[in-house]
Amino acid sequence: MSSQAFASAAGRIDVGGDLTVNRMGFGAMRITGAGIWGEPADRDLAFATLRRVVELGVNFIDTADSYGPEVSENLIAGALYPYPEDLVIATKGGFVRPGPGVWNRDGRPEHLRKACEGSLRRLRLEQIPLYQLHCPDPDVPYAESVGAIAELKAEGKIRHVGLSNVTEAHIREAQAIVPIVSVQNRYNAVDRSSQSVVDLCEQESLVFLPWAPIQQGDDNPAIVEAAKRHGVTEHQVILAWLLASSPAMLPIPGTGSPHHAEENTAAASIELSPAEVAAISGL
Repeated sequence: MSSQAFASAAGRIDVGGDLTVNRMGFGAMRITGAGIWGEPADRDLAFATLRRVVELGVNFIDTADSYGPEVSENLIAGALYPYPEDLVIATKGGFVRPGPGVWNRDGRPEHLRKACEGSLRRLRLEQIPLYQLHCPDPDVPYAESVGAIAELKAEGKIRHVGLSNVTEAHIREAQAIVPIVSVQNRYNAVDRSSQSVVDLCEQESLVFLPWAPIQQGDDNPAIVEAAKRHGVTEHQVILAWLLASSPAMLPIPGTGSPHHAEENTAAASIELSPAEVAAISGL
């Protein structure tokens, strides 16, 4: 299989009913410095990675103000602005980063407003296509956090609203306040604790964005066997399995390498058999 395969091979998916993207996206967390902190060691390489994913047909890029912090969003604008007409940039707010390796939750409405407006400036956008509440804050009522996002949407600063790191109860609470179009939770071949959330997304035509999509899968014999059978890497098999596991799934594998971006995107062309999908799922 050629590493020049395009994201369009994964098919298309609607985000919010009016944004249609290829079903293989890109997560822009790892284009920052080590530990998701500071500038990348090689800024030109980060730019090359972002430009390469777009060349490969990726038109959904996921980032957050906390990646760097602020570095990922600045790199995206630096590499890709003015943006292709079909590019959908999703970002998130709700974490603060006082130091390397430190992720503190902040769901206060005043923080979320400041975070969103900062993302608009850094990304050079008049409206963020998809803005996701990065996480619930146990010190702030969830409805207050979601309400702040709803206000920003009403003001036209956000087109669509998504959630991240949530339970079904969080989703229902948020849906009573503002339309929700996507959910981003941890999900991979080993950690399927969000399976009920994936099922909900499938039933209600929401997009599910799995974070850490290719972690912890290498010790699954079914993945190893499928990789050998198809002549691809185990990570590529995991991405193909995600695509096959649910039509709601929009994988967003991340990397700081153009070559790895090519490998990830090429997974869109892998067709696993139903038996292979079931074996990887442990069914």
